[in-house]
Amino acid sequence: MHQIGEKTKAGPAFLVTGATGLIGSSVVRQALKGGGPCCFILPVRNRDKAAKIYGDLEGPDCRKLHFVETQLETISPEQFPMPIDYVVHCACVTQPADMAAYPVETADSIVVGTKNVLEVARKKQVKSMVYLSSMEVYGRVEDTGGLVKENQLGALDLKAPRSSYSMGKRMAEHYCYIYHHEYKVPVKVARLAQTFGKGVRPGDSRVYMQFARAAYEGKDIVLKTTGDSMGNYCAIDDAIEGIFTILYKGGDGEAYNVVHEANTMRIRNMAELVAGRLTGGKSRVRIEAGGPDKNSYAPDTGLRLSGEKLRGLGWAPRKNLEEMYRDMIGELGRIT
Repeated sequence: MHQIGEKTKAGPAFLVTGATGLIGSSVVRQALKGGGPCCFILPVRNRDKAAKIYGDLEGPDCRKLHFVETQLETISPEQFPMPIDYVVHCACVTQPADMAAYPVETADSIVVGTKNVLEVARKKQVKSMVYLSSMEVYGRVEDTGGLVKENQLGALDLKAPRSSYSMGKRMAEHYCYIYHHEYKVPVKVARLAQTFGKGVRPGDSRVYMQFARAAYEGKDIVLKTTGDSMGNYCAIDDAIEGIFTILYKGGDGEAYNVVHEANTMRIRNMAELVAGRLTGGKSRVRIEAGGPDKNSYAPDTGLRLSGEKLRGLGWAPRKNLEEMYRDMIGELGRIT
């Protein structure tokens, strides 16, 4: 892997934060598949860990990666001596237990980190930037029987430690808007539904991997909530295409839901789908709500997101939930 500042063939330079995570690494790998001259500037906390994650790359692809060892809380334009054309800001806390246990650190990493990345984009005069937000910014939205569009935000609980994530994401979105308003930074926001499928690591603690592991092992699926909360989902492949669509075609200062509407269902129904279709009847769904980790879960919601705005840019998701789970379970089989 090259060090920052080394020259590659002419082509666009992408700065991708969170490049050791699921979404960030998928963004990089998807862009590499497109071929052509380009390079990737990857701010990482640990260069050795990052090199291992991309250790399967060879030849020209390997030479396109430039790691910068830094932290988002202290990142600055001076750390990047080369031009930057595009920014995809993926880095964020992802584990719900950490959001509840370390709310101050969670909020700081989201808000301060995003402001710093926006400052890099401003000073480097990038062509476009996408900030990856979350459907959790919506909070509690009144159920009107219709799909929720990007301008219909609801209430958030200021006194819940777990709100450090959703409030942080909402404030980071506001920073994106005001950087566009005051400094004309060409930034867009991608509000991701829960995104999974290929590439999810076996040790991931989120509910979809818990369901996939149970299906793979033929064990019961145990819900730690009543499962009444509505889930909005999108396959990783589809989400990455959505992110690039927003990067190249989205409106500056605008937010877009990245969701496959046909995959929206309650968590309990998703568990039943996995148990019924993917285990051959070996698993059943059990509810054990109210345990000691209950505060790490987001509040129940009936939120059903609209993907109309992003589809208007020409994006069309393809994979359904069953295909997403088959991707994960298939990878579990190869890894174990």
